[in-house]
Amino acid sequence: MDAVGGIFTAFGLSASAGLNAYLPLLIVSLMARFTHWFDLSEPWFALSSWPVIIALILLSLVEFFADKIPAVNHINDIIQTFIRPAAGAILFAASTSAIENLHPAVSIIAGLLIAGGVHAVKSLAVRPAVTATTASSGNIPVSIAEDILASGISILAIVIPAVITGLVIILTSYAIWLLWRRANAERST
Repeated sequence: MDAVGGIFTAFGLSASAGLNAYLPLLIVSLMARFTHWFDLSEPWFALSSWPVIIALILLSLVEFFADKIPAVNHINDIIQTFIRPAAGAILFAASTSAIENLHPAVSIIAGLLIAGGVHAVKSLAVRPAVTATTASSGNIPVSIAEDILASGISILAIVIPAVITGLVIILTSYAIWLLWRRANAERST
């Protein structure tokens, strides 16, 4: 993976970790283990080991079901407030570890900020709006859509990094615009 591709991949994987912590990690682990599309260098090579893959499968299943149960999904989001940014930091650092001039601390901080930002928009704006407007009935379809989006972004971030970076920029800009619009609407009422 070249330096620019590594940065693009890192942004895409970190953003998808903001939606679901374990699916992007699992996808990276499986791709590193079974394909040549994603190479992990030390110390990140451990992500492609069988114990880590099995743990990520189990954690993905736990998060999948916890996010579909009313009330439990809100507790899950609180717990994931710490896990998703950490997963984003790991994914960003693992994606950019081949870049010699990028300090690991910069990678970790960037991953924390990206995944944390996506998680904040999801848990503070999107999910409460869905819960309020659908009396919680929309949470399950939205959760499934988030899982599909996190998986799709993760795969595309590895396969087509430049496209994912553009998509992340557009979606982030749109989310910021929605929050800005919502804040202005509250001020005018």
